[in-house]
Amino acid sequence: MRLVLASMLLLATAGTAFAEPDAAKGETVFKKCMACHAIGPGAKTKVGPPLNGIVGAKWAHMEGYAYSQDIKDGAAAGKVWDLETLNNYLTNPKVLAPKGKMAFAGVKNDEERANLIAFLSQFDAEGNKK
Repeated sequence: MRLVLASMLLLATAGTAFAEPDAAKGETVFKKCMACHAIGPGAKTKVGPPLNGIVGAKWAHMEGYAYSQDIKDGAAAGKVWDLETLNNYLTNPKVLAPKGKMAFAGVKNDEERANLIAFLSQFDAEGNKK
């Protein structure tokens, strides 16, 4: 799984050279997200939805959360939070969802973003580590 994740993230970051993604370092990067998002068992909605099981999930998959129209439209179009889409979104959320609610400039550093995605990838839909 780690090798597949590392390979896909390398492709998604267009050849930027860095070490294999490190989920432990990604947990540190996640601190930038914690004001608005939760992850893990018992994660609750904050300003944004919980991120349990986000990797591979359909857009707007969290029932009861009031997603922006951009994200709802993506869901209607069948979009999924695959590695490439997450990488692009986390680089600059306004590129994929210009009218989205996420008021976050993004994670510009390729290695930090890869580590963050590795961290998010550990959690299933219930918030348990895989």
